Amino acid sequence: MTYQDRYAHLTDQELLDNFYSDGNNQWLGALLPRYTLLLLGVCMKYLKNEEEAKDCVQHIFMKAITELPKYKVEYFKAWLYMVARNHCLMRIRSRQGKMPVEIKEQHLAAIYEENELQSHVQKDLLLHDLELALEKLNPEQKQCITLFYLEKKSYQEIAEQTGFTLLQVKSYIQNGKRNLKIMLEKKIQPEK
Repeated sequence: MTYQDRYAHLTDQELLDNFYSDGNNQWLGALLPRYTLLLLGVCMKYLKNEEEAKDCVQHIFMKAITELPKYKVEYFKAWLYMVARNHCLMRIRSRQGKMPVEIKEQHLAAIYEENELQSHVQKDLLLHDLELALEKLNPEQKQCITLFYLEKKSYQEIAEQTGFTLLQVKSYIQNGKRNLKIMLEKKIQPEK
């Protein structure tokens, strides 16, 4: 039975947390293979060469194994994607002088597409943080924020549905928004 099979029931975050708690590389042995196809796709997009892409995936796995103990990574998939992207860009730069113009243009187009993808990854991470912050609001604020922003209900509809007064609804929404902003700002700012 492989590591992947043995630990298939664990999430990426659980495997990463286990690695950080005991430093045992078996957790990475279960985690990294989950991303082989993603990494191969990223490397193929940049390098346009299957053998070189496969070689890069192995280098990226080795880099992950050596770098993960040094940093506390919270979003493994996004982190691994950035490691792969940077590795491919470094490889392209190292051979830049030998590359015909049309291939350079293809790589510039790929970089643009990857920046678009990175933007989507960042939006996904922000939505994830927003969901976590929403769960930390008090029940009244959470309910009013959810009804107002996600279900597009009016103040009056929220008051009728919840039994709160209009003044309470406005207050819960205003305070909930402020609390969400504070929680997200703390998450985004580096800890001192």
